[in-house]
Amino acid sequence: MQNRIERITTVLDNNKAEAIEVFDLREKNYFVDYAIIASSLGTKHTVALLDHLRKDLKPAEKFNNIDESGDWIVIDLGDILIHIMTPEYRIKYDMESFLTSLANGKEGE
Repeated sequence: MQNRIERITTVLDNNKAEAIEVFDLREKNYFVDYAIIASSLGTKHTVALLDHLRKDLKPAEKFNNIDESGDWIVIDLGDILIHIMTPEYRIKYDMESFLTSLANGKEGE
């Protein structure tokens, strides 16, 4: 699993994604084991990062679902969820707070 996480974060980092964070949710009764959040430089870069992930991770990774809006793309790999967001969307939706509280076992407090 750690090799998969490392490959994903390396692809994102090599293609100029910013503020990449990994959340370990294995023990938290969440629907995925890991969530990864990365900021893009803008809408076009968000889509470009998705293209890089598709190209560099297939066929090793199975892309179960991809939800694209331009400003926020969610990639479902089954046990890993990748969020690529523009900086504005990342601030607006603040997924870090939710995932941090979930990872620390404080959801619903």
